[in-house]
Amino acid sequence: MKKISKSKIVSTYALALYEGAEEKKSVEKVFADVEKLLSAVKEDASIVKYLANPIWDVEAKKAAIKEVASKVHLCKETMNCMDVIADNKRFAEFQQILEGFVRLYYLKNNIVEVEVQTVKKLAASQDKKLKENLEKVLNKKVMVKYDLKPDLLGGLIIKFGSSMIDNSIKGKLNRLELIMKGGR
Repeated sequence: MKKISKSKIVSTYALALYEGAEEKKSVEKVFADVEKLLSAVKEDASIVKYLANPIWDVEAKKAAIKEVASKVHLCKETMNCMDVIADNKRFAEFQQILEGFVRLYYLKNNIVEVEVQTVKKLAASQDKKLKENLEKVLNKKVMVKYDLKPDLLGGLIIKFGSSMIDNSIKGKLNRLELIMKGGR
């Protein structure tokens, strides 16, 4: 039997979820569900461990999922996908499938994910101005994910795609040190 790579499995399920949602005209609802589920999984990694446990019966997993889904109001398309994941015993890849769906959603909606490292949380006006400038530069809508890094001393590091803008004090000091040592 031919072995299929994990990334191929993840992308197949993410694409199936997206196309199913698109067909039912519920992409936004599914996206909201995926964000809820990702948040829950990141908050408590043991959720995936329990669902991926091969000893636990598939029907019991489905019952537990339906119970949780009714409490957090997941839409039918999200539930269908979770049933398929349960039937095919793919909960070990659950978080990656959800993340794959988010990447696909961003790609289809011309959104770029930008990671911003900063010393402290930006004020609302700074956040708004940063997003506006990034959208002008990238010519796309941006989804900013902040990461607090006190060791930067000040300034920002902005990462998008394979590009990085380092305007942090730490970065400037490192570059100055290189120049003083005779490097470039």
